[in-house]
Amino acid sequence: MARSNARFGNADYGIWYRFAAVLVKPVTTALVKPDWRGWEHLPERGGFLAVVNHNSVIDPVVYAHWQYNSGRPPRILGKSQLFSVPFIGFMLRKTGQIPVFRESTDAAEAFRAAIDAIDRGQCVQFYPEGTLTRDPELWPMTGKSGAARVALMTGAPVIPVAHWGAHEIIPPYGRGGKSKFNLFPRHRVTVAAGPPVDLSKYQGQELTAQVLRDATEDIMAAITEVLAGIRHEEPPAERYDMRRAARERADQAAAKKHRAAGTGTEGAAE
Repeated sequence: MARSNARFGNADYGIWYRFAAVLVKPVTTALVKPDWRGWEHLPERGGFLAVVNHNSVIDPVVYAHWQYNSGRPPRILGKSQLFSVPFIGFMLRKTGQIPVFRESTDAAEAFRAAIDAIDRGQCVQFYPEGTLTRDPELWPMTGKSGAARVALMTGAPVIPVAHWGAHEIIPPYGRGGKSKFNLFPRHRVTVAAGPPVDLSKYQGQELTAQVLRDATEDIMAAITEVLAGIRHEEPPAERYDMRRAARERADQAAAKKHRAAGTGTEGAAE
């Protein structure tokens, strides 16, 4: 189903948002055979978070098309660098998107802006993984705590959203072999929402690191469940962790260096 979900009306649409849709939707329509699902899980009114998996650089465009057609246009958290790109940055600002300043004193601004947008009854979209998944089979990996923090601070519903198929158009990290782009023929892309994530057990608790980790894992589990339903596959028992993988690679490199040094010493002794 690719039609707009009319029961939501036209809340939060402005002239610049509609202009952006006129520019972007024909592009996604040319590349994608849409399979849109799950709009019944979105709140009809009031602010909420949409938490989404990430496995292709064009995910934001595909997701935005799905969310726009739902009748609840998203406020997307995007890398601050995009806001410096001519015209793109202009349109991002005019449509109310939220810049994320990583590793800077302005990093908290994104969370304040997200909370403000939710308090004003808007949909704010998060990629909890923070980047494209590194999982070998493109399942959601461990998440960052920003979405959980905003959800627990606002008490707003958290809607898990999963999409699958955009990675066949632009594969992540060169996984497409020689071809970085597979634009034609059109690819079937599914975007689906699931029921709100139940975070009620954390309400009223102090936002400790453990509480945020647990709430984040509940969010990632909900996204994974929706994606498993799309893929009709069983997700891995253990979630891919970028930090743990980096430590393991560092340990392996150190061990290899140690073995090489030992071999060199033995050779010198002979």
